[in-house]
Amino acid sequence: MVESSAYSLDLIFQALADPTRRAILKSVSRRERTVTELAKPFRMSLAAVSKHLKTLGRAKLINRRKRGSFYYVSLNAEALMTAEQWIAHYEKFWKARLDSLSRVLEKELKKNETD
Repeated sequence: MVESSAYSLDLIFQALADPTRRAILKSVSRRERTVTELAKPFRMSLAAVSKHLKTLGRAKLINRRKRGSFYYVSLNAEALMTAEQWIAHYEKFWKARLDSLSRVLEKELKKNETD
């Protein structure tokens, strides 16, 4: 993994660590939203929501565009692929380990049934 992608991965997971940012991503995954729409369900100021959007923006998880006096936010699903690929790599490792554990437990269970 090159350093720049490791840096991207760090930013993505840092952004995803916060439940408010995950809720924002869920909201924009359905359709593009204005910053005001995104702020509505949260008990925080527009400035606080804006800070969350900056974090998501640094991780490239969202796209922002200005139309008139409104900022529109949409999901950048491609950025999530970086995290998905990292998880998939380790998923293969854990699947193999869990399959081995399953075989060991099945042997133990059969052994105990015959005793």
